[in-house]
Amino acid sequence: MASKEGFLTDGQREMLKLACESAENLPPSPKPTSCLRSENLPKVSGCGKASGGSNAVRHRRSHSGKSIRVKKDGAGGKGTWGKLLDTDGVYHIDRNDPNYDSGEEEPYELVGATVSDPLDDYKKAVASIIEEYFSTGDVEVVASDLGELGSSEYHPYFIKRLVSVAMDRHDKEKEMASVLLSALYADVINPDQIRDGFVLLLESADDFAVDIPDTVDVLALFLARAVVDDILPPAFLPRARKTLPESSKGFQVIQTAGKSYLSAPHHAELVERRWGGSTRTTVEEVKKKIAELLREYVDNKDTYEACRCIRELGVSFFHHEVVKKALITAMEIPTAEPLIFKLLKEAAKENLVSSSQMVKGFSRLGESLDDLALDIPSAKTLFGSIVSNAVSEGWLDASFNDPSGEEGQVQIENEKLKRYKEEVVTMIHEYFLSDDIPELVRNLEDLEAPEYNPVFLKKLITLAMDRKNREKEMASVLLSSLHIEIFSTEDIVNGFVMLLESAEDTALDILDASNELALFLARAVIDDVLAPLNLEEISSRLRPNSSGTETVKMARSLIFARHAGERLLRCWGGGTGWAVEDAKDKIWKLLEEYESSGVVSEACQCIRELGLPFFNHEVVKKALVMAMEKKNDRMLDLLQESFSEGLITTNQMTKGFTRVKDALDDLALDIPNAEEKFSVYVGHGQKNGWLSSSFVPSSLT
Repeated sequence: MASKEGFLTDGQREMLKLACESAENLPPSPKPTSCLRSENLPKVSGCGKASGGSNAVRHRRSHSGKSIRVKKDGAGGKGTWGKLLDTDGVYHIDRNDPNYDSGEEEPYELVGATVSDPLDDYKKAVASIIEEYFSTGDVEVVASDLGELGSSEYHPYFIKRLVSVAMDRHDKEKEMASVLLSALYADVINPDQIRDGFVLLLESADDFAVDIPDTVDVLALFLARAVVDDILPPAFLPRARKTLPESSKGFQVIQTAGKSYLSAPHHAELVERRWGGSTRTTVEEVKKKIAELLREYVDNKDTYEACRCIRELGVSFFHHEVVKKALITAMEIPTAEPLIFKLLKEAAKENLVSSSQMVKGFSRLGESLDDLALDIPSAKTLFGSIVSNAVSEGWLDASFNDPSGEEGQVQIENEKLKRYKEEVVTMIHEYFLSDDIPELVRNLEDLEAPEYNPVFLKKLITLAMDRKNREKEMASVLLSSLHIEIFSTEDIVNGFVMLLESAEDTALDILDASNELALFLARAVIDDVLAPLNLEEISSRLRPNSSGTETVKMARSLIFARHAGERLLRCWGGGTGWAVEDAKDKIWKLLEEYESSGVVSEACQCIRELGLPFFNHEVVKKALVMAMEKKNDRMLDLLQESFSEGLITTNQMTKGFTRVKDALDDLALDIPNAEEKFSVYVGHGQKNGWLSSSFVPSSLT
């Protein structure tokens, strides 16, 4: 019978009390350090026994004795604890727990962020644009998509991708790529980006060759096509060539483009037709169609029909050519001017020719005014009048800067001078590295800007002054070789005037600038680049009592000092450039050996081995003087053979005769019949075509 006190007897109660007192005296047991806490686990069954087990056990028995299947990882099932790391239960944090970590209340959050490279994003975007273009042929969509990308600084990579993809496809895609580049030129992709894109292609030519065996030929054709389509200047080839290793595929591409394509007769037509079978119209064909529709318009005067024909061409990106050709037609046929104005005004009103294409057409014509003036003398005046009328009638943007006007000419000239300076600075730096005078001469000739020769001289000496003696020697040697070959005495004088006018500013950066300039001036006189009288001319053009005039006085004192010639030739002691005096000695020795042996072929070989073609006028001069002194005309045979082989050019021959003519008064002191002999040599030279028609032996008159 149960006691009213409960189930426990008095003895049992006493035993429980003792057990509790013993438990209070024991140290607390540490909690496990596992990330799983007891508060997270589901409660055990009412009987006080845990029903869960190891997740390695797949079958357990329930309280009813039935076998139940536990889910994978111990999850689910009646009488189980759930799977490992299952923390869906209520989570409580005990701050009194010895293992309490404040970080558990505010756990760190790992926020995922994707790091993207803008260039990579651009490349991915243009890859799909290019593929779509090759499928649809829609130029306007490409132009729109590129504009929406808003990453114009990466356009060179678009050019590289476009051409490289087309290189590995059929002629149709190659033609489409070239047409697209021509269409995007200036409006979407500026000329500098076109240039940079082709530089990237040339630099990657070796990589392309791994997958595309005919890389050199295909890329050379793309390069030639860009030149023919007027999106790359012809000067790009020599400039790019000097930046590439001769062993590279890119160097071979440039050589192939120049020799195989751009040097061939009728090369423009051949290059345009090279990818024959294309489904697209070539640029040349579009130009012909534009010329035809304009001729028909002038004949039938049907503006509506002309606009329809322009629309049917389907080359809205090339409408600037319509504008340019129309303006030229108006200049060539004065009676057609009102008709042309009417057509262009109507095309602008209907938005058939966009504002940007109209401006681009006027700009293209403005850039070619100098050439156009050869056939139409009044081209510049007419163009100015057309611009004025177009702006006043509203079909040309008022912001257009007329290149034929005074402000336009100044702007064009400033831009041209800026580009020239950038080019020559690069050329001078390369010369200081390579010491290759013939290459620099060729590059200067390619620039076709002789009016800026004084600017080149100023840049050359300014850069040399801030370097070591080696570069100073090289600069003086270069001036000697450029004199008369490319630079006139007037160019040299003007260049030194420019240098001396800015001498005070130069001294702010180069402390010894005045002494350095005096040495350059004096060295120029010793090297026969300048005459002593030229120093007077230079001084007269400078501000009195200026730093420049003091520098000229210093140079004059250096020239007239004792042993000035030898000292000034060695003023940049330690220079690696060839010294003028050394070259003269070598020439004299080889002529003496020839005079003794009479072997013309050997003498020609020695001249060739000197490697100084720009200094061959000294060979002519010394050969003529030796012929006078030795009274032996064998030297004329050497000159004839050198001229026949192209070893000594007409220019160098004329320069040599001129040097002798200038020194006749001094020669007559040692050779009484020097003038008579020279007259005979001049006659011989003119008879054999050695001398240019500009040579006048004025001293003989």
